[in-house]
Amino acid sequence: MTDNLGVDNDWFEELSSEPFLIAGPCAAESEKQILDTGRFLAETGKVNVFRAGLWKPRTRPGTFEGARLEALPWLKKLKQETGLKLITEVARASHIDAVLEAGIDMIWIGARTTGNPFAVDEIADRLSGVDIPVFVKNPLHPDPELWIGSIERFKDVGIRKLAAIHRGFYPYEPTELRNLTNWDIPVELMRKFPNLPMICDPSHIAGKRELVPEIANKALSLGMNGLMIEVHPDPDSALSDARQQLDFELLKNFLDLK
Repeated sequence: MTDNLGVDNDWFEELSSEPFLIAGPCAAESEKQILDTGRFLAETGKVNVFRAGLWKPRTRPGTFEGARLEALPWLKKLKQETGLKLITEVARASHIDAVLEAGIDMIWIGARTTGNPFAVDEIADRLSGVDIPVFVKNPLHPDPELWIGSIERFKDVGIRKLAAIHRGFYPYEPTELRNLTNWDIPVELMRKFPNLPMICDPSHIAGKRELVPEIANKALSLGMNGLMIEVHPDPDSALSDARQQLDFELLKNFLDLK
């Protein structure tokens, strides 16, 4: 079934649970971290896709930017052992060949990349003729047309397995949350494009792990199709976004409520 955006959501319905859950660490840091996290997530029986950032776009240089190509064998080993599907972020066209060769099942486009039509065009062109699900995060700023436009750029090269990820919008003054929810924007996309799966990333919206369940439940109450949650064996020692990642016990408690 398709809508006027040309999205085919049959692939999502085949994978989906209630709710669809993507989980894993913000960034791939070590083989042990990846395997420990993935094994735990597989054991829950509630995780559809394992996430880990290989290339981390950071605001300033000198901070951890991901294990990059070194992490691909770790993910391949996890997939072979657990059967979990894999997703990672791509920010350049040159990332595409590496993730496809490694058997990564899905990709997401990060907020910084979504806001750059030239970068999206280059990635989309490299994906022309490739049958892979592409998840597009909202841009940093509340511009729904820019978000839709990025999705359309993938549709225009023949990608039909598309989904959107709501990760909140940059606040211009201090707030309790890391990013503003602006729920009206993803809800309007859901109304306009009913076949486009909408996933919420409560980790990036909350910015604090104790607020993640509240944001996640709000998203599901609005009819969103699933969640992308950051999980780490020892969040306080994480090399990126330590404050917003759940440990295993917190995720288990959250899942037990479902």
